[in-house]
Amino acid sequence: MLEPSNNAELPVIPGKRYFTIGEVSDLCAVKPHVLRYWEQEFPNLKPVKRRGNRRYYQREDVILIRQIRSLLYDQGYTIGGARQRMSGEGEEGEIDSNDYKQMIRQMITELEDVLLVLKA
Repeated sequence: MLEPSNNAELPVIPGKRYFTIGEVSDLCAVKPHVLRYWEQEFPNLKPVKRRGNRRYYQREDVILIRQIRSLLYDQGYTIGGARQRMSGEGEEGEIDSNDYKQMIRQMITELEDVLLVLKA
């Protein structure tokens, strides 16, 4: 299992629209079977399913999975507790500083990408 400190060191989410389950597994440091299980446990995690029942996750799904991972692995929540927290029944309005740091890193990366495109 991963150490709690590793959640802040997850790779930056690329600027793609859809991600396969393998890509999301790498981006979130969670095995694919765990992602499929979480889909059953967290109603707001619904990847798009296409031909052959293949899952395609969007950026919002990847961010949600990282939040779930943080609640379960870093903060010690149970599945039920994390589900309540995600639905807003738990501690309302509290956002972890790691979430802010991740969002800021993501915005910086996206702005750097835009800058490269503008320079070309």
